[in-house]
Amino acid sequence: MTKITLVAFDGTRFDVDAVNGSTVMENAIRNSVPGIEAECGGACACATCHVYVDEAWTDAVGTPQPMEEDMLDFAYDVRPTSRLSCQIKVRDELEGLIVHVPERQA
Repeated sequence: MTKITLVAFDGTRFDVDAVNGSTVMENAIRNSVPGIEAECGGACACATCHVYVDEAWTDAVGTPQPMEEDMLDFAYDVRPTSRLSCQIKVRDELEGLIVHVPERQA
C-alpha cells in the first residue's frame, strides 16, 4: 500500500492507502473524493479526472504521454502540473504523493 493525498478544491484532504498498480483516479472514486467525475472510467477518453500534481511530485510522477496530452486540451484550467489521474499508476516511489482537484472538470 502507498499513502497518497487528494486535496479537494475546498481544501478537504483525503489521505488514502492505495494499492500499488491501481490509479489515482480509482482511489479517488473509491474514497468519494469530490470533483473527480471519471466519466470514461479511466480509459483516457475524457478529462473529467483532471488533477494538479503537487510541484514537489512532478518529477516522480512524470510527464503525460501524447494521448493524455491530447485529452488535457479539454480540461478546465490546465496548468504545467496538470495530469489525468487515470494515467497516474500508484507505486512505492509515490509514497506521500499529493494531488489537488481543480475547481471543476471540463
